[in-house]
Amino acid sequence: MRLVRDLYVMLDKVNSEEAPLDLKVPETFDEFIWDMKNNDYDLRSFAFKLKATMESMDKELRSSRLSEQLNKHYAAIAIPKGLYCLSLRLTDEYSSNALARKQLPPPELVPCLSDNSYFHFVLASDNILAASVVVRSTIRSSLKPERIVFHVITDKKTYPAMHSWFALNSLSPAIVEVKGVHQFDWLTQENVPVLESIETQRAARDRYHGSRRPITSANDSPRVFAAKLQAGSPTYTNVLNHIRIYMPELFPSLNKVVFLDDDVVVQHDLSPLWDIDLSGKVNGAVETCRGGDSWVMSKRFRNYLNFSHPLIAKNFDPSECAWAYGMNIFDLNAWRKTTIKDKYHHWVKENLKSNFTLWRLGTLPPGLIAFKGHVHPIDPSWHLLGLGYQEKTDISSVEQAAVIHYNGQSKPWLEIGFKHLQPFWTKYVNYSNEFLRNCHIMEPQL
Repeated sequence: MRLVRDLYVMLDKVNSEEAPLDLKVPETFDEFIWDMKNNDYDLRSFAFKLKATMESMDKELRSSRLSEQLNKHYAAIAIPKGLYCLSLRLTDEYSSNALARKQLPPPELVPCLSDNSYFHFVLASDNILAASVVVRSTIRSSLKPERIVFHVITDKKTYPAMHSWFALNSLSPAIVEVKGVHQFDWLTQENVPVLESIETQRAARDRYHGSRRPITSANDSPRVFAAKLQAGSPTYTNVLNHIRIYMPELFPSLNKVVFLDDDVVVQHDLSPLWDIDLSGKVNGAVETCRGGDSWVMSKRFRNYLNFSHPLIAKNFDPSECAWAYGMNIFDLNAWRKTTIKDKYHHWVKENLKSNFTLWRLGTLPPGLIAFKGHVHPIDPSWHLLGLGYQEKTDISSVEQAAVIHYNGQSKPWLEIGFKHLQPFWTKYVNYSNEFLRNCHIMEPQL
């Protein structure tokens, strides 16, 4: 007992001292044990050796974890060759094939785009394959596909390819519209201050990515390291990431829409969403604070915001229920009576002024703040989250959910996707499609 006590005293002592310059640090713990067995060290030398070995091992472990995080980050943001090929081939098809350029929807169905007797879905994406799965799964799961109208929004670069895909792959009797952000006259920098934010975010990315590689260090805290990685993700410098905040302006004739992210799969009929009484609220969403996996999501949300910043601490309570993006029913009439958009712009600007110290790049934090007091909780069975980061997601819960959401890095179209969760997504991909086969996009082998 005395020896142990003396060792603790010595460890406390050497902890505040510099190690001898000639101290040789064992590279592994086995080497440390061998060294101790074969050399007669005094207590002080032993304590220095032990301290140096543990610090070395801790540094190596931290470096290994950060390397793993970095590699997964690049795997998550990289565009797979197959998807890149698909976009190029469909763009070429748009320029050479009149059928790929045909009007969507045909002229006789254009009035349906503003007809509130239809179920209107909005999807913003630059990923053609992911968008096709969202649209196809929604229509195939619907009990009334003839009453579905899909408004697919994409960026200017992807527009020809996205249009080609839906022009050449009819989903009748449902109606599909494809529109590029450049085709919305309202989306100007004067009306959309986040366009300035996007440019500033790109500057932030360039600051971290001088050579397109984030300047990260093993000494970074997990929060700083994650922020640097996130700054390099093109997702956060894309106007499509902010588009949902402009639903009332982009669709002035519509009363209600369901907004879907491009990493979801719809498994059940969603038409009952239009019958939900939102009690005057704007946003019908699943809350993420009911325990279990939802508690994990809420915990992840707390990591998004910097609650040590006085502005965040004053305006948001970390114990409050958060809610999920990905599948939301929006009452656009109720929305038009609010200042949600202005509040969103205000907080995006505040984050810019604070040099991104209020939250990491992204739209969830300002969305949570802007919609505060305007959210109506809906039953959790409508929307199951976490399939892109929770490998041990309960399969029975996945099977029962109306919408499953692959939020997280492990998207089902990527190599790092969780193999046992991919079939729920791949079942809606037509791997016999000529364009997919020519781009070698094949069904993953389990």
